Amino acid sequence: MTIPDLEAVRVAIESIDEEILDALRRRMDLADDVARAKLAAAAPFRDQRREDLLLRRIRTRAAEHGLDPHEVERVWRLFIDMSVARQQALVTRLDTTPLRVGYPGVEGSYSHLAARQRYASRPGGVLLTGFDTSREAIEALRRGEQDLVLLPIENTTAGSMNETYDLLAEGGVVITAELVSQVDHRLLGLPGAKLEGLREVLSHPQALAQCESFLRTKVPWARAVPDADTGGAAQKVRERNDPSVAAIASETAAQRFGLEVLARDLQPSSDYTRFVEVGREPTPLAPGVPCKTSLLMVLEHKPGTLGEMLQRLTLRGVNLSKIESRPIPGRPWQYQFYVDVEGHAASAPLMAALEDIRPLTSSLRVLGTYARAEGPHG
Repeated sequence: MTIPDLEAVRVAIESIDEEILDALRRRMDLADDVARAKLAAAAPFRDQRREDLLLRRIRTRAAEHGLDPHEVERVWRLFIDMSVARQQALVTRLDTTPLRVGYPGVEGSYSHLAARQRYASRPGGVLLTGFDTSREAIEALRRGEQDLVLLPIENTTAGSMNETYDLLAEGGVVITAELVSQVDHRLLGLPGAKLEGLREVLSHPQALAQCESFLRTKVPWARAVPDADTGGAAQKVRERNDPSVAAIASETAAQRFGLEVLARDLQPSSDYTRFVEVGREPTPLAPGVPCKTSLLMVLEHKPGTLGEMLQRLTLRGVNLSKIESRPIPGRPWQYQFYVDVEGHAASAPLMAALEDIRPLTSSLRVLGTYARAEGPHG
C-alpha cells in the first residue's frame, strides 16, 4: 500500500478549507438578503419550522454522504446561529433603523398576523419578535428592548382580554394606536385526522369561547383545552403528532406547521378582535384625525359615584364608547374602571370633562390618545 504524502494531504485539506470558507462567506452574504426580505415583510428573524425542516434535510443528506448526521447537524446549527446573528447585525448597519415590534404568541398566531397587517411594507422595515406571554412582551418594552408591542384587548364575541387591561394598569406604557382585525378561525389537525376521532381541541381561551357553539354542536365529545395562544396550540398539535388532538387557529398557522384544515366557519361571521399598540411615549396626532382617549380611574367608594361620573361626561358632550371594570389587586370588592371616550385628551371639551370628574375619583390616569380605527368596533 502506498503511503500518502502527509504534506500533500495537508495542502489538499487547506484547499478544501478555503472552498468551505468561500461557500460560508457566500452563505452569509445571502443572510443579508434574507434579513432585508424579512424586514420588508414584517417576518420574525427566527423561523423554527424552517430551521427544523432544514436540519432534517441536512441529516438525511449527511447520511447519504456517509457522514455522522448528528455531528453534521451540530455544525449546521452553528451556521444557522451565524446567519441569524448576521441578519441582526444588518439592522445596526442600516441607514433607517427598523421598528422593533413585539407581540404575544408564535408566528401564525392572530397577534402575529395583526402585526404583519399593520407594519408590513413600512419604510425602514420592521423587526417582529414573538413572546410567550403578553407580560413578557410588555416587560421587554419597558426595558427598551422593543419599540412597540401589539396586544389583543377585546373581541366582539368573547369580550375583553383582562390580562391586557391589567398590564396597562401597571403603568410605564401608553396606548399609541388601535387596530381592528376580523377573526377567521379554522379547526386544524394532522393530515388525515377526522372530526369523529378528535379527543382534545387546543387554543387560546378567547378562541375557545368564540367557537363555543361549534365545539358544542359539532364535536361535543372533544375536550376544550386552553393554551397560551392559537399559533402555539397549532405547533403543539404538530409536535404531539396525535390525530386525536386538534387546534383552533388561523389558516396561516396550518401552513406554518403543516396541518390540515378540518373545519371552517367556526365562529360568527361578524367576529372581530381589537388590538392596541403600546409604546413608552405618546405618539403625536395630526390635526383633525378622529381619535379616542383611554382612561383608567378609581372612583370614590360612595353610592352613586359611577352614575354621577357618567352624567358629568354626558353634560360635557363627551361620547363614551366603552367602560370596563376590573378588581383592584389587594382591595377586595373594589374596582377600577377603564373608559374609552371619543376625542383628544388635550382638547378643550375633554380637558374640561376630566376636571369635572376628577373630584369623584381617587385616581385618574390617561392611558393614551390615538387615532380611532376604521371598521367595526373601532
